[in-house]
Amino acid sequence: MSVLIPDDILQASNMTEDELKLEIAILLYQQGKISSGKVRAWTGATVLEFQHELAKRGLHINYDVEDFQSDVRTLQSMGLL
Repeated sequence: MSVLIPDDILQASNMTEDELKLEIAILLYQQGKISSGKVRAWTGATVLEFQHELAKRGLHINYDVEDFQSDVRTLQSMGLL
């Protein structure tokens, strides 16, 4: 599915297409609707670029206990813990 944003809306927003895409992606991320990986894949941002965008906006990475436990299991399976 694709969403078409009319040119007049893009012009009224005073943003480029990439800027608007990033705004939408960060809004969805902030609401917990998409992951940081999805944001980066859609916008082409690197991990550091994404983290920088969040920091500029006073936002934080969505990282909960379940994420932490998953990371611990992964590190253990790799023999790093």
